[in-house]
Amino acid sequence: MIDVYSWPTPNGHKVHIMLEECGLAYRAIPIDISAGDQFKPEFLAISPNNKIPAIVDADGPDGQPISLFESGAILLYLAGKTGKFLGNTDREKYDTLQWLMFQMGGFGPMLGQAHHFRVYAPEKIDYAIDRYTNEARRLYGVIDKKLASSEYLAGEEYTIADIAVFAWARSFVNQGIDWADFPDAKRWFDVISARPAVQRGVQVLANLRKPLETDKSKDILFGKTQYAKK
Repeated sequence: MIDVYSWPTPNGHKVHIMLEECGLAYRAIPIDISAGDQFKPEFLAISPNNKIPAIVDADGPDGQPISLFESGAILLYLAGKTGKFLGNTDREKYDTLQWLMFQMGGFGPMLGQAHHFRVYAPEKIDYAIDRYTNEARRLYGVIDKKLASSEYLAGEEYTIADIAVFAWARSFVNQGIDWADFPDAKRWFDVISARPAVQRGVQVLANLRKPLETDKSKDILFGKTQYAKK
């Protein structure tokens, strides 16, 4: 049994989807990031960066429990544990890894900034909105060009790179993206959306998420609470 400490966000969805795709037994433990659960000592003990998701696998590599934080590291761990969705040859694995790093280093962080300044920022800053929306469109252009010549990001097989990028692409509206501008990416998005394990994964904890309506919740996520020493 794997305990996954998570919340229904793009980074949480990555791991939920992977667990469903691999058919692993898991228990989803909600960490309500709008209520400050991510700052509790027991969560910080397994996720020192106070970010979801994190996992505890009772059956680690040496038969002992292991805890992991960072969604990319968790995807790699689960791929290694099951032998799935990473590729079979060294070449295929490195191709998958470069696209996973593309998501971790750019597609997630930049799209998160676009989402923040377009939706959550208390004041509309045109420079920030334009900068991150344009970068979001550029990044979608990168995957659209790649997907014009292959079924999936790392070639003809579905991998953790697709899971990672897809989880962020689900918020395309809030990122200022029109699928009409990225037809090959849209084809890929629809194919992945139709996978039963993906449909199950994005529903994990989804009933618990609620709009950010209070000043306290916004402060926890974006204000001084987020940056206080833990």
